[in-house]
Amino acid sequence: MSGANRKWVRHQQKHLLPMNSETNFASSRQIWRVVKEDMSNSAEEIREIKVAHSPDSDDAFMFYGLATNKIRVPGLRFTHTLTDIETLNRKAMEGVYDVSAISFHAYPYVQDKYALMACGGSVGEGYGPMVISSRSLSAEELAGVKVAVPGTLTTAYLVLKLFAPEIQTEVVPFDQIIDAVNDGKYEAGLIIHEGQLTYAKTGLHKVLDLGKWWQQQTNLPLPLGGNAIKRDMGSELQHTVTVALRDSIQYALDNREEALQYAMQFARDLDAQSADKFVGMYVNERTIDYGADGREAVRLLLDKGYQSGVIPHPGRVDWVE
Repeated sequence: MSGANRKWVRHQQKHLLPMNSETNFASSRQIWRVVKEDMSNSAEEIREIKVAHSPDSDDAFMFYGLATNKIRVPGLRFTHTLTDIETLNRKAMEGVYDVSAISFHAYPYVQDKYALMACGGSVGEGYGPMVISSRSLSAEELAGVKVAVPGTLTTAYLVLKLFAPEIQTEVVPFDQIIDAVNDGKYEAGLIIHEGQLTYAKTGLHKVLDLGKWWQQQTNLPLPLGGNAIKRDMGSELQHTVTVALRDSIQYALDNREEALQYAMQFARDLDAQSADKFVGMYVNERTIDYGADGREAVRLLLDKGYQSGVIPHPGRVDWVE
């Protein structure tokens, strides 16, 4: 209730006639009308911010503060949708969510609708998506096999195509790739998320770490995914929401144990120690801020994707601080 309305209500309450007075009932109804209207106006002032990210432990960790209301923003209510990254990439093309985790590969396809938030990125420092196989293969032999990939808009797919432009691929849900390779449906698979830490337990062999390959080629980290924010929200609201996400990430880093406990429900096949390692790989100081080399890596990745013909038009990166 606004200050002026509170003052008016207190004044009317102070000067009410006894309850058996018709004037009193009229005044009471007027007071309730003011309170009800003010409550209605307050409800209208709450804006929903639709947020979407992957159901994996690193995303859950960075959104912990917002998802559990540890981080609050007056006038905003954050609602969360969790789905796989390839679906998020395609939903972003439709502009479904106000804030969405996306693959950097997907950004040129959605850049007319979204800008990139300056925080919330998942960046590999000499590590990243891996190609695995049920038998020992050299990287050069990949050209002769079909590789199961988690989606053609993922950054993992883009970097694989930069490594081997003619490679044959087929899309398989990311959480089914390890089993598909073990079952002999594919000779090799491109794995993302927690699979990078669990593949060896199933007897599979690493053929290539694309994060390591990218670093050797560019001397830069590999930017895999970031958070995009709708352009039509306006600069002021964009900034407010970006600060809220940055605060959520910082809260998780500062309260690591409780944030990890929350994230464990999304840590597919990882024990607590492995989940902690995985989260540390992709939620760290670079998630608070990409750094100059991180932003340069984003630009270079999109340039190379365009120059190679994998991405049909140039990326235009705008950062929301």
